[in-house]
Amino acid sequence: MVKVKVIERPVPTVSTEIYLKEVLKGMGVSAKHFFQGITTQKNLVTTQYPEEKRPYPKRFRGHHRLMKREDGSARCVACYMCATACPSHCITIEAGEREEPYIQKYPRKFEIDYLKCVFCGFCVDACPQDAIRMDSDKHRIPAYTRQDEMAGNIDLLKLGGLSQARQGGKWS
Repeated sequence: MVKVKVIERPVPTVSTEIYLKEVLKGMGVSAKHFFQGITTQKNLVTTQYPEEKRPYPKRFRGHHRLMKREDGSARCVACYMCATACPSHCITIEAGEREEPYIQKYPRKFEIDYLKCVFCGFCVDACPQDAIRMDSDKHRIPAYTRQDEMAGNIDLLKLGGLSQARQGGKWS
């Protein structure tokens, strides 16, 4: 046989119904932290933003850039590998023909729609020519219009520099 112990509920009073004691305890804790923060500034978790900046993590992927050749043109050969690898389909490329025999194509139009981009870095990993990179110490500045969230050839080439990787020539 199972024994059941019956416990009667306490009769609610006015002080337990309005939770005055608990509310005052919570306000006391908040006031203590407030005045401690103002006077001693110990144990603050707030970063004073313009003066103090938090460092970016080493694996942060913040801003795309297209790398340049020695002549200033983009290293991209419009192979569509980055657009194919992109899970959000935010990269648009239109290819054009080049006169040089060792470079067949160039990107006539290379656009990234940052409203769709998830900053995963798959485009950087997929590029066989080291033409696109992502900076780890910069972040994108928010824009006010949809048009400002589209980055094209000129915008991406402004950020990129010369790449030290070898490109062109004969395959060995």
